[in-house]
Amino acid sequence: MDAYGHVNNVVFLRYLEEARIDFLFRPDKDFQQGSVVARHEIDYKRQLVHRHRPVDIELWITEIRAASFTIAYEVKDDDVVYVRASTVIVPFDFTAQRPRRITDEERAFLKEYTDDASGQGAVAA
Repeated sequence: MDAYGHVNNVVFLRYLEEARIDFLFRPDKDFQQGSVVARHEIDYKRQLVHRHRPVDIELWITEIRAASFTIAYEVKDDDVVYVRASTVIVPFDFTAQRPRRITDEERAFLKEYTDDASGQGAVAA
């Protein structure tokens, strides 16, 4: 909470990080090889005042490229959206210290969560 009584902007980055880690770093997924954040974009839509009740975070994949992908998020309660955000993720080989290509297994996993007109693909965190 900041001096104005609402959740500070950097806390939203932590919320997004927690949702992203829960989504990507499952024991059965290959993203445990490593990845790095290349870019964040956050649009703050409404204040979120301090409270004990959690907020919902929905995320989905909006773009898959050869060596990066984009996750979109909404931090919300029912119909109230506090934040819309996106993160560009780059799979990374920490041994070689360079980006790597998305594997076929990773691509198949990400495609399950791409956005489409029917609204399918969103994951609640």
